[in-house]
Amino acid sequence: MTASDRLIDRWFAHYSDDHRHPLNQHIHCIAVPLILWSTIALLWCIPVFGSWFKTGIWAAFAMFTAWIFYNRLSRRLGYGMLAFFFFSACLCRLLEARLGIVTLAWIAFAIFIVAWIAQFIGHRIEGRKPSFLTDLVYLLIGPLWVMGKVYRYMGWRY
Repeated sequence: MTASDRLIDRWFAHYSDDHRHPLNQHIHCIAVPLILWSTIALLWCIPVFGSWFKTGIWAAFAMFTAWIFYNRLSRRLGYGMLAFFFFSACLCRLLEARLGIVTLAWIAFAIFIVAWIAQFIGHRIEGRKPSFLTDLVYLLIGPLWVMGKVYRYMGWRY
């Protein structure tokens, strides 16, 4: 199997086709992680009544499910995403403890909206529609694509 035959490389190639403009790529490298974190934070804020875990369990479930998907595509990138998920959970826990769950939810909501606006501005500059409009799986590929850029910058293989 050659590198071009790997499923992750095919996903990245298709995703990259919609993200060629350097400014759009820079916007995505900032906005995609913010969208991912804010989604995790919003899920973090949904309580589970009648359990020991009052917050965070929905976020943990979503992160674990996404990590399984990422780990199957690339074990090395899966480790990177696992680290990002761990950092995200720690940040959510810290902000919840310091500011309260309602403030965490509002911060996450504001970041989510602003980051999506930035994404659409990037695609306006690009002149191409967002990848997820053709296949919703690209909502999961975007964060992995950014992690792949980080790995390439660091000189790491994925």
